[in-house]
Amino acid sequence: MGAGKTTIGRILARKLGMRFVDSDHEIEARTGASIPWIFEIEGEESFRRRESEVIRELCAEGGIVLATGGGAVLSAENRALLKSCGTVVYLRANVNSIMVRTAHDKNRPLLQTADPRRKLEELTAQREPLYREIAELVIDTGRPNVQSMVQTILDQLEALEATRRARCTPATSSMTQHSTISLTVDLGERSYPIAIGPGLLSDPAPLAQHIKGRQVAIVTNTTVGPLYLERVAAPLRAAGREVIEIVLPDGEQYKTMETLMQVFDALLANKCDRKTTLVALGGGVIGDLTGFAAASYMRGVPFVQVPTTLLAQVDSSVGGKTGINHPLGKNMIGAFYQPRAVLADTATLATLPARELAAGLAEVIKHGAIIDAAFFDWIEQNIGKLVARDQAALAHAIARSCEIKADVVRQDEREGGLRAILNFGHTFGHAIENGLGYGVWLHGEAVGCGMVMAADLSRRMGYIDDAAVRRVRALVAAAGLPTVAPDLGAERWLELMEVDKKNEGGDIKFILLKPLGSPSIGGAPRALLLETLAACVVAP
Repeated sequence: MGAGKTTIGRILARKLGMRFVDSDHEIEARTGASIPWIFEIEGEESFRRRESEVIRELCAEGGIVLATGGGAVLSAENRALLKSCGTVVYLRANVNSIMVRTAHDKNRPLLQTADPRRKLEELTAQREPLYREIAELVIDTGRPNVQSMVQTILDQLEALEATRRARCTPATSSMTQHSTISLTVDLGERSYPIAIGPGLLSDPAPLAQHIKGRQVAIVTNTTVGPLYLERVAAPLRAAGREVIEIVLPDGEQYKTMETLMQVFDALLANKCDRKTTLVALGGGVIGDLTGFAAASYMRGVPFVQVPTTLLAQVDSSVGGKTGINHPLGKNMIGAFYQPRAVLADTATLATLPARELAAGLAEVIKHGAIIDAAFFDWIEQNIGKLVARDQAALAHAIARSCEIKADVVRQDEREGGLRAILNFGHTFGHAIENGLGYGVWLHGEAVGCGMVMAADLSRRMGYIDDAAVRRVRALVAAAGLPTVAPDLGAERWLELMEVDKKNEGGDIKFILLKPLGSPSIGGAPRALLLETLAACVVAP
């Protein structure tokens, strides 16, 4: 309820040339009574019977856009009918948004309680799995631009239809059994969509719609290229585009100026112009490096993120941070430059090494620890499923992580303040990466250990208790990440942490927990920092 089904449904029907029907309005027209009156006089059970009857009749028709009541999915019969008779679109809204939209609406009987927020939380917990069970598209309604949401639905419907037309094997047809989740990073004119779901690389439509010029340069690496490069390139060539393949060496140690120049060399050699679109096909290193190349080549060309690792799908592909490493500091050279779209094919996670999967889980845990305690709880309860690559669990973790990051980026695109909270664990983590040499530890491994260290420092600062530190350490360990840091020597630790983008006036800034689920940005007394280093490191 309150997700905007009626408003969006009417516009969508007009765009599709269909008739719009709201099942609640249909029930009121047939009975001559309002929904609250039916609830009060006949009870919810009677209303649900009327609702099922109306949905059954409407599903037998064609050419309509049907907006159902939020509780229609409680009936297994309704779910089966909706799924079999059309394309189900789930308009998702968080509790805060629904509270704002329904605050003065007396026409919602289920919210006429002493604590409507608690009721909404209960309804969400009950209904969310059922929405996901039948939805082919999941659209986030957190942004205010209704026309943009409608266009996103139209684009996704077109992509779904293209997939259905192209189906020719059981493997392809199984893709439609899972929903594609659609989000938006709301940055005004620079807003862009995020699509999350299995099989996106097997469908050329989602990528093709974001490529306007004749030339496409796909940047990938020696690990990802053999797996997915031809799958992405072939449909583009078949559509008449000139595809330039740029295959770089794999590894954090290659995120350098020399590797960046290889991209520029290929673009110049192929006479690429300002309409050339760069496609970043790979993990975080490829995404950061390709984005920086796109920001710099001819002072800016479009690019699309196609992340193939969990870390890139939940974090680095979203938000427009691009760059390369310098021997004295990680990501110290770069630019804020937003992609045209992010296409996260969750099927690529099946080929991801266990170590890379664990590295991605570090960023998932980070999002819960800094801003969403309930999400942190959920990760604790589902870490076994995530490690086992359960598709539903991974899809939820990716979507929620992207939602959190997109909301932070919307408020602070260029890290003037709030966005720094996304660096929880990174001050310690970057020091580990640089101190050991880039590539010895994966970025996510260093961040995971860094979060344990940041939690320890938070406790020493009096922000959280021992139990919270134990929870962070246990969850990081359960994800398969290291919880003990290498002993670089106290002075070397301090030297490395002093080279950090968050620092001001030479003071080391940390993202700390105050409490778990809420971040605090600030410095720490040297004595407490040294205590954390002594407690969290082990001799090599």
